[in-house]
Amino acid sequence: MAKREIIPMNAEPHAKELPSEGQVSAASRPCLPRLGFPLGLLLVYWALYFVVDHLEKPYFYGFIYGMASALVFALCFLGWWWFNRAVPLVQKLAGFVLIVAGAWLTGKFCDRSVNILTLSSVGLPLAVTFVVAWIFLVKKAFIPPNRIGFAAAVVLAWGALLCVHTDGLDSALKSHVSWRWSPTAEQRFLAQNPASAGSPVGAPPGGASTPLQATPSSWPAFRGPDRDGVVRGTKVVTDWKTVPPPQLWRHAVGPAWSSLIVVGDRVFTQEQRGPMETVVCYDSATGHQRWVHEDTTRFEEGVSGPGPRATPTFAQGCVFTLGATGMLNCLDAQTGELRWLRDINNDSHGRPPLWGLSSSPLIVGQNVIVYGGGQTGKSLLAYRVDSGELVWTAPAGENSYSSPQITTVAGVPQCLMYHDFGLTAVDPATGKKLWETGLVMRGAPRCSQPHLIGASRLAVATLNGPGTSLIEVARDGDQWKVSPVWASKDLKPEFPDFVVHNGDAYGFDGGIFCCLNLETGKRAWKDGHFGRGQVILLEDQGLLLVTSETGEVILQAADAQDRKELGRFQALNGKTWNHPVVANGRLFLRNAEEMACYGLEPGAQVSIR
Repeated sequence: MAKREIIPMNAEPHAKELPSEGQVSAASRPCLPRLGFPLGLLLVYWALYFVVDHLEKPYFYGFIYGMASALVFALCFLGWWWFNRAVPLVQKLAGFVLIVAGAWLTGKFCDRSVNILTLSSVGLPLAVTFVVAWIFLVKKAFIPPNRIGFAAAVVLAWGALLCVHTDGLDSALKSHVSWRWSPTAEQRFLAQNPASAGSPVGAPPGGASTPLQATPSSWPAFRGPDRDGVVRGTKVVTDWKTVPPPQLWRHAVGPAWSSLIVVGDRVFTQEQRGPMETVVCYDSATGHQRWVHEDTTRFEEGVSGPGPRATPTFAQGCVFTLGATGMLNCLDAQTGELRWLRDINNDSHGRPPLWGLSSSPLIVGQNVIVYGGGQTGKSLLAYRVDSGELVWTAPAGENSYSSPQITTVAGVPQCLMYHDFGLTAVDPATGKKLWETGLVMRGAPRCSQPHLIGASRLAVATLNGPGTSLIEVARDGDQWKVSPVWASKDLKPEFPDFVVHNGDAYGFDGGIFCCLNLETGKRAWKDGHFGRGQVILLEDQGLLLVTSETGEVILQAADAQDRKELGRFQALNGKTWNHPVVANGRLFLRNAEEMACYGLEPGAQVSIR
């Protein structure tokens, strides 16, 4: 017979232990998903994020990795979320809709500098991280797993992007992030120069002066008269460690990645000033603005930021400019008066590429040649200098960030154009194709200029994939033959260009400066972590003037044996990708925030600003 338990009359029956206030019992809590996979996914993603961030890598590969890794990470999480049996179908749908809706709303109401790249490569990983953190907190802290907490995690992740603006990415794919309500460099510039956004076009006070003419000491086009980054006929002080170049003037400018040209007492460049894309003329001695021309258009994207990309060209008393959206201007160099204007998109039937139209106009005889891209076989275009009338079009790939260049190859003057389909040479008078070579890389951001080596050889970056190639161009009657000499991965320029001196190329292998022997294609040395900067050659003294990505200027010998630095100084603040200029014994520099002039010759005097 079973023993009966005797319960005292004054005792209450045993009751199950109740959870303390604020807790949920294990029996009453719904089954939550296991977090082993998403936690491992988070650990791998963020570990790789910080490791890859510090690796020296090609810029384009880093850009693709940032996009692809974030998307793969998000897809893996969504796959786990959808196929996890512990999550009810209603919650699966609600969570998916909430994350997607958060992304859409953020994209609609965020600052314009926060684009699809930021949303996908930063927003998605943040949203997934916050969601997993919330589920982990629910499991470990016995917090009631209400829908409000899940929604708050998603809102907090996407909401963070509503509170910031960025100034684009540097070459290491890092961005400077500021609060959305803090003014940008462009806004500060416009606030300090309210008249600059609407300055009238016209001659400076005092009437017209002598018409401008280029001299041997001028810098009338992108990377100099021959587009090779070589300064001739100029000698500079080299003892920078004792006496660095004096600053003559310095002031803020509107954003752009355009370089400068210098003719006579004028400096010309392009800037974005609010809704206006401008061409601006400054006095070379003082930095004071002489005139400004405006076009109502604005180009902006999240990697490089706002503003035009191409550099003005001076010829025949006029300044020719191409804006990032395709506005081709011919302006009187003295007064800024508009001679004619063409939207090249109407003729190329193209549209600005991902990072904007970057072709600096080329003047050959009575033609001004520019690159417009597109898929209709009219990507290279020539217009009449005097009227803007379209003269010819020619097929030259679909996309390019390089500029047309006139070069005499094998005794024949020809216009070279480097693009995503390779390197094309055409007759500058008619646009007839002479020859074409190189690996087709549809959409590839090819940026550099070809360099003539001797009478018939060309050194070209990324012609046959990452690296530099040397090709031989030969003519037999009306036929042309292009033969490879070598291809080397020892010098891999991206958007920086290189210079050639005494049979060697000096330039940037990624973010590190190096020297490449052009006879063998072998690297002589690699040294100098300058980021993606720029370089020009002072030929008379065998010197290299290098600008770093952070705004330093470095003077070093063009020596194939070793890198020999002669001095350096901090010339600008901020990300500096623009090409430097040396003209009339002075160094002119600019980036997206400021512009400066330094004296390079003995006895340079500081101007009163």
